[in-house]
Amino acid sequence: MKKELRIKKNKEFQTAFQKGQSFANRQFVVYSLPKEGQDYFRIGLSVSKKIGNAVTRNRIKRYVRQSIFELNEQLASGNDYVIIARKPAAEMDFFEVKKSLTHVLKVGKVLKK
Repeated sequence: MKKELRIKKNKEFQTAFQKGQSFANRQFVVYSLPKEGQDYFRIGLSVSKKIGNAVTRNRIKRYVRQSIFELNEQLASGNDYVIIARKPAAEMDFFEVKKSLTHVLKVGKVLKK
């Protein structure tokens, strides 16, 4: 992902948690925060150490990044998204991750049909 499409700073994560709208399913929690004057979306990922070792956490992050890359045409621009993985995401393959992310984004009404 390009640098301008990532959320890295703790302050930006905290702003999304406090002011953003959250929606979730069993595998993921997504916080969405509309940003004025931003014509692209940004993604922040959080995978806790409780989920597994470094290999597992990095695999989940790769799957989520690729899923977002494939869904970027349908995703509403002008928002910041913080995606938090839950424990069941550790046992999922790429297609299950993509399906679950699509579902949670549709629940939050940020995915265009």
